Amino acid sequence: MKKWLNPALLVITFLLSAAGHFLGWNFTLQFVLSAISVIFVAGFLGKATESVAHYAGQRLGGFLNATFGNAAELIIAILLVKQGLFDMVKASITGSIIGNLLLVLGLSIFAGGLKFKIQKYNITLAGLNGSLMILGIIALFIPAVFLNTHSITESDTKFLSLIVAGILIVAYLAWLLFSMITHKDYLNDVSNDGEAELPHEHAPTWTKGRSIVYLVVATVMVAFVSEWLVGVLEPVSHEYGLSELFVGAFLVAIVGNAAEHSAAIMLAMKNKIGAAVEIAVGSSLQIALFVAPVLVFISYFMGNTMDIVFTTIELVAIGVAVFIAKSITQDGATNWYEGLMLLAVYVILGVSFYLV
Repeated sequence: MKKWLNPALLVITFLLSAAGHFLGWNFTLQFVLSAISVIFVAGFLGKATESVAHYAGQRLGGFLNATFGNAAELIIAILLVKQGLFDMVKASITGSIIGNLLLVLGLSIFAGGLKFKIQKYNITLAGLNGSLMILGIIALFIPAVFLNTHSITESDTKFLSLIVAGILIVAYLAWLLFSMITHKDYLNDVSNDGEAELPHEHAPTWTKGRSIVYLVVATVMVAFVSEWLVGVLEPVSHEYGLSELFVGAFLVAIVGNAAEHSAAIMLAMKNKIGAAVEIAVGSSLQIALFVAPVLVFISYFMGNTMDIVFTTIELVAIGVAVFIAKSITQDGATNWYEGLMLLAVYVILGVSFYLV
């Protein structure tokens, strides 16, 4: 019975979300159904990715988990760009970054720390991740400063945004080359004494072929549900008086991060904190260094370039998240109290965004 419960809920919530969209049900009901469906579909996507990752190896597996975990957010963002809702796109990017660094990483460290007193991972990788996060902050900060001080015009800002976006994409691709090929062994995770797995332990539920098929199916399902969710964001935010900033930064981000939540927390509770950090921090880096720049180019090819200028509130939120996440992860060891600190900052930002 338990074996079939999750697949049944996945199909039922997906069909209800589709019915609400095509039959024109109440906007709030559509939003609730689509949000619940995204969570189940993201969970399915996370499980399929974890299964594929088992065959691909830990580092590539962590990258795949972060990439497909961001699929929902990327698809939602592209649909928002198509509608010209640039402010909500930037808010969702902000929410994704702080959601991964504070909520996903915080819950993972907290849950893992309750079970294991101290959890360790590669300190070199932690330092490099921190430096990359700072690179992302610098790239978002500079265009905002130059535009807001009227040093450059709006058209120049769009040109600068395209240049910065191109540089960030190159930097991210170079990071993949560095971390997965040229310095792969250098960045391997710390092995915990007495925690070696048996060959059959944590074996994937599905075969390699079935895992890949399910990964494709889950990604397609995410695309559909994301489109239905985006379609009702504006009317729902207007109906309840919610700002685009709060909707994009928290509602969309929390729903879109569902896959990372489940995967990272489960890994941390298995004392695989290195893989959990790889998912949470890796996902934030991917959003800042790859997804956001790609959205700038997508908007350019759609004929209406989105600049990479974020508001002061968004920059402060991202800066605060990067500062405390780097501070906590740089020593290569975590405990439950550090996870609690990350969650505390997330709640503070959440309440602040709600009051905007």
